[in-house]
Amino acid sequence: MPGSDRSAKALLWMERLAWILIFGGGLAVSLGIFLLRGGPDGTLMGSLLLAKGGMAIGGGVLMIWLRSYWS
Repeated sequence: MPGSDRSAKALLWMERLAWILIFGGGLAVSLGIFLLRGGPDGTLMGSLLLAKGGMAIGGGVLMIWLRSYWS
């Protein structure tokens, strides 16, 4: 079944991307927290990293939720 193989590859790709987004977002959030606590010099970059990292984590969680309904 050719469609089955394509679907399995798509599910694997979706799982990998979801976890990359979650762990990459967590890394960005933690770096943003360290920059914010470091002083006034890192306030802008820290808040940007917090926002973008939170969005990446949310996107990864959304992909896991979508994947659970896709299979």
